[in-house]
Amino acid sequence: MKTALHVTILALFMLAACARKGDDPQQPQKEDAVVETNPLLADWNTPFGVPPFGEIENKHFVPAIKTAIAQHQAEIDSIAKSPDSATFENTVEALDRSGEKLSRIRHVFYGLLGANTNDELNEIAKQISPLLSKHQDNILLNEVLFARLGAVRVQKSVQALSTEQKTLLEEFYQDFVRGGANLDDSDKAKLRQINETLSVLTLQFGQNILKEDNEYKLVIEDEADLAGLPNRVIEGGAKAAAEQELEGKWVFTLHKPSLLPFLTHSEKRDLREKMFKAYIARGANANLLDNREIIKQIIDLRTRKAQLLGFGTHADFALARRMAGNPKNVYDLLGKLWKPALTVAQKEAGDLQQLIDEEGGGFKLEAWDWWYYAEKVRKARFDLDDGELRPYFSLENVQNGAFEVATRLYGLTFHQRTDLPVYHPDVKTYEVKDKDGTHLGIFYTDFFPRSSKRGGAWCGAFREASKLGHRKVAPIVTNVGNFSMPTGDKPALLSFEEANTLFHEFGHALHSLLNDTTYHRTRDAVQVDFVELPSQIMENWAAEPEVLRMYARHYKTGEPIPDALIAKIEKSATFNQGFETVEYLAASFLDMDWHTAHHGLAMDVDKFEQESLQKIGLLPEVVSRYQSNNFRHIFSGSYYAAGYYSYIWAAVLDADAFEAFKENGLFDQKTAAAFREHVLSKGGSEDQMDLYRRFRGKEPDIQPLLKRRGLLLERK
Repeated sequence: MKTALHVTILALFMLAACARKGDDPQQPQKEDAVVETNPLLADWNTPFGVPPFGEIENKHFVPAIKTAIAQHQAEIDSIAKSPDSATFENTVEALDRSGEKLSRIRHVFYGLLGANTNDELNEIAKQISPLLSKHQDNILLNEVLFARLGAVRVQKSVQALSTEQKTLLEEFYQDFVRGGANLDDSDKAKLRQINETLSVLTLQFGQNILKEDNEYKLVIEDEADLAGLPNRVIEGGAKAAAEQELEGKWVFTLHKPSLLPFLTHSEKRDLREKMFKAYIARGANANLLDNREIIKQIIDLRTRKAQLLGFGTHADFALARRMAGNPKNVYDLLGKLWKPALTVAQKEAGDLQQLIDEEGGGFKLEAWDWWYYAEKVRKARFDLDDGELRPYFSLENVQNGAFEVATRLYGLTFHQRTDLPVYHPDVKTYEVKDKDGTHLGIFYTDFFPRSSKRGGAWCGAFREASKLGHRKVAPIVTNVGNFSMPTGDKPALLSFEEANTLFHEFGHALHSLLNDTTYHRTRDAVQVDFVELPSQIMENWAAEPEVLRMYARHYKTGEPIPDALIAKIEKSATFNQGFETVEYLAASFLDMDWHTAHHGLAMDVDKFEQESLQKIGLLPEVVSRYQSNNFRHIFSGSYYAAGYYSYIWAAVLDADAFEAFKENGLFDQKTAAAFREHVLSKGGSEDQMDLYRRFRGKEPDIQPLLKRRGLLLERK
């Protein structure tokens, strides 16, 4: 999942938000004192200019952000009130250069909020988010600045601009239009209120899910209830219990490295049901943390905002600046995939039910049974189980494999540094060098779950690349995950799925490290349905036999993974793909339905979701990958709202693009150079489909994706 690296100016300060704190009349004096010694406002005299985490305290953020907002506003005022006629240089480029200090501080704050948060940081987020929302509106609703952009846009000299410069001008102009610059004063006031309220609600939604992730635990006291669990899972449960001072017991949580192994291996059906239901109920606990009222307000406000700006629905508004273009094109793609995926999933469900019956289970397959019986079928059909693979996928080996792929493709090298400040002991840092030995950037990794980290995996940045108007500044990129942890004397041994996730997020990191655009805004203009291409294409290398032999080595002996195991991985590649595709597509349909319909605050969230999934005929044995009440992608921010489909849209691109490497060679230098030049280095500086066609030499074809997932149905 991509986050902070591709946030447009419209979302610049909207990554998270919540309620404004009451004003303290003494606070300005306290903040003034803090500003004088605030490391966030000072130059960072650290190696490579990385954040001085050891010096940064929570108390520094509010005064630093307030100061940086004031400085940015002064820069905006200077551009808008310039006595000189508007030009590309003094208006458009100047706008792109503005706000660097605020951007730097914001990246550090939201990076920590996601990866190493605490109650105090969450409260700070509630205080600063309305300030950032107001500041964003102050820029986008600045009539004088908008007029200057418009004046530049109609100048004859525009024709002489480069393609990237023309893109920059148009992106900024559309940011202002979509930010309400053409509205009258009354509607501008309405838009400001909507934006501030949305900033409150989206942050609260995500914070509620994090709290539930951390608060729920299944405590097992009877060793018999551990039946079926592998030793590594039992050891992990004992370790979690010890950390909570529950010696002699076992604790399992809703974090994926704990949840999924439990659902996959536990023989205790009642406990699987308990864990599964707790997971899907997150955010829907009426007496605890209920996100359903928040959802109704978010949808209502997004619809009202879209209509203020001349669009029928939020989906119309969002998709107007994406590759898909409009909701119809999204529904068309989802529909093309739904029938074959559902057909395969129905067959898979039948296979699982058959096994249940053969074992004398005497019950109907339910959603909490799927992982358990799918693992049994996989083992019986392919003689392959998760425990057999993990010893070959230690975290260190998998990461080194990803590094080696980048070296062979692009000539990059990764050098671990132990002298850079980090925000948590789990974090590791690497200097990245280009093929000619020049410094390319700094790469932070943070891979283990903890209560201070939100769930999932993502790529972010503490600093983004810059080369306009001053010396080139290299990026500081992060990969954050929640992978299986070391247990006992064993290192972190990943599942094959986790290995794929590591390669995925590393693909996002490469996209950022290799970005060579001139401007901040064109770097960030990558469309949501294109942004997953660089990440998802990397997953292809993770599973290639030639690459597996490079990095999949037994953590004890160092022996490469046997060819027999590779053959089993290949034969099982399409196993359970009906289920995985259907649960994903169901969530994509749900997202689109929320953002294309007209809703009122009296809506019933549960009923709407039920009707949405019934409409497409979702199997009762399969649950949508996310439920509305915990659908963090679309409700704790706006980037993936009416955009969750983007993973499958980009999957069409990545499957087709990888065919070029299969045709020419996995590490063919000409193909790799073309992919770097036309995809990885261009950011959003040109039309995304033009960039793809330039690399591939043709339109993308859906057939490679269907083939890869085993969804090609036989024609009658």
